[in-house]
Amino acid sequence: MIDFLQYWLREAWSNVAEYFTYAGIVFLIFYIILKKPFWFRKIQKKLPKISDYGRDIFYSMVTIAIFATVSMFTFYIFGKYNNTYQNIDTYGWGYYIFSWVWMFILHDAYFYWMHRFMHQPKIFKWVHLVHHRSTNPTPWTTYAFHPLEATLEALILPLIAFTLPVHGASTGTFFLFQIIYNVYGHLGFELYPKNFHKTWVGRWINTSVAHNQHHKQFRGNYGLYFLFWDRAMGTMCRDYDETYEKTTETSLL
Repeated sequence: MIDFLQYWLREAWSNVAEYFTYAGIVFLIFYIILKKPFWFRKIQKKLPKISDYGRDIFYSMVTIAIFATVSMFTFYIFGKYNNTYQNIDTYGWGYYIFSWVWMFILHDAYFYWMHRFMHQPKIFKWVHLVHHRSTNPTPWTTYAFHPLEATLEALILPLIAFTLPVHGASTGTFFLFQIIYNVYGHLGFELYPKNFHKTWVGRWINTSVAHNQHHKQFRGNYGLYFLFWDRAMGTMCRDYDETYEKTTETSLL
């Protein structure tokens, strides 16, 4: 029992540190220090209430507790049964790189369909409404989930660990990347350059504008890292290009 508790506390503390470090630094930069210089890149030209920040942080702490619990079951209690490995030479560097691509594809597909499921009318108010109370999201919104949604979000951990083999360290760095990109997605400011959404790469990349529209309109733009599924399934917001162009009229470059 003591070992379980120590593992859980270590995981929870690591997630808390990452959340406050990345969300906190980005919030400090864009909402306090450089708010005026970057205001032209603010997607919704208003600021949330202080109470919105407090609500988001509270639910994020609940989410982190759930994430640590799922991680404990996945990598500690049932660790000997999953497909993680520790020696890169076991499968080589080519497979190691492939496993990163695999995790991105799997997580993005899982998130898209889970996200659409949570928007079903009979499910939405019980599972996803907490996150959508932030109609004008900030970095603090990154993990602001209802406990049921947090559980669904965390199930990507065992899904990755119990499918194709993945290096143990790569899962940690992968989920570090996901929180950083999630902070950007909820930033409320667009960082990609003007006309990025029209390039052959940018057309498929999820942007802060895209996710901000989802929070504001409660529909469309369900993707996480990419826009593949949204474009293929016809769930892109129709005014995405217009909103992106309006937000990036003056280039950062």
